[in-house]
Amino acid sequence: MTLYSGEFAADPHGAYRDMRRNHGSLVPVEVAPGVPATLVIGYREALHILGDPLHFPADPRVWQSTVPADCPVLSMMEWQPNASRTAGEEHARYRRANTDSLDKIDLYALRGTVERTAAALIDSFCESGSADLLSQYAVPLTAQVLNDLLGFSPEAGEEAFAALVTLRNADDAASAEAGNRMFTSAMLEAISAKREAPATDVTSWLLEHPSALDEAEMVQQMAMLYATGTEPTSNLIVNTLLLMATDDRFGSELLAGALSTRDAIDEVLFTDPPLANSCFSYPRQPQILGDLLLPMHEPVVISLAACNNDPAAVNGDRTGNRSHLAWGAGPHACPAKSLAMVIVQEALDQLLDALPEIRLAVPAEQLQWRQGGFHRALETLPVIFPPSPPLPNGARVTVGIGNE
Repeated sequence: MTLYSGEFAADPHGAYRDMRRNHGSLVPVEVAPGVPATLVIGYREALHILGDPLHFPADPRVWQSTVPADCPVLSMMEWQPNASRTAGEEHARYRRANTDSLDKIDLYALRGTVERTAAALIDSFCESGSADLLSQYAVPLTAQVLNDLLGFSPEAGEEAFAALVTLRNADDAASAEAGNRMFTSAMLEAISAKREAPATDVTSWLLEHPSALDEAEMVQQMAMLYATGTEPTSNLIVNTLLLMATDDRFGSELLAGALSTRDAIDEVLFTDPPLANSCFSYPRQPQILGDLLLPMHEPVVISLAACNNDPAAVNGDRTGNRSHLAWGAGPHACPAKSLAMVIVQEALDQLLDALPEIRLAVPAEQLQWRQGGFHRALETLPVIFPPSPPLPNGARVTVGIGNE
């Protein structure tokens, strides 16, 4: 089974059902041509692996030495001196620096930043009666909010965003390397500025942290925070909007107060999390799990989407249930989930308050999902709505969304 095909991107849930029927909870896959891995689609098996970093460490360096330099997934999976791609004390040091810095963010101030950013973006298209909510709303909103949290100058923010676009569209090692150079340049600019003039932002707090990160480590922590804070967050916004536009529960029951925006977000985190297959680990020795022997140093990938829908673990109505694995689990669990939830929920509430009659501009089955084995991301989300003048500050209207 290949995770990089267009067929997989078009119907991953069908692929997961076939995998479960043919292989059980542990599935041999290719994450790129000629690059084998084991995909974990069992909820309990995933929890076991995520909670056992001693036998399933996240450090890929031995595996990486066996992979060709032009491997298309190498830039996403290779070792970096950051909290995502390290193990043991090295990971603990980076993790402390990140969590201590993120914990200083004022959630009330963050909510205000999202509200102001959302209002400006909505004002830019509300009079037109149509928009692509990915490129015109979710993506610029998350990028601008992350720029604010990290303390980027407008120039550094623009360069970081351009680098992210280059990396997203990279189809070979050369373009990926160009994106990485742009990304590094933007991070170095921000670091230099904060060394000279510290402020109340994550970059300054990382620089001041007792872990004493060197420049290369600083670049990698910031690049990780920016990359994981922008694209997955914008895709969560868009995937939730799609659910609300196509599921009748989020038309009538949201209006009636039986369901909330938070319920819609949680539903997406179960069914279509933006990071569908992630949490890479590389066993140091062959590991027996269930009735399968996992090869030494070969990637083990957790299918967060498939595990969330494992019939052996999840049944019935999931309203109010937050036992999904969309944020990971164990020592590598996402340290910024509370921040992401504030951004996503406020972005959705602002949009739906301002434009309550949003409809899909095309049938849902015509929407295109981006090809790739790790994410669950739409190419676009075109919508229509009655043209509306910019709303005065503080105006609120009844929320509702439906399908055309």
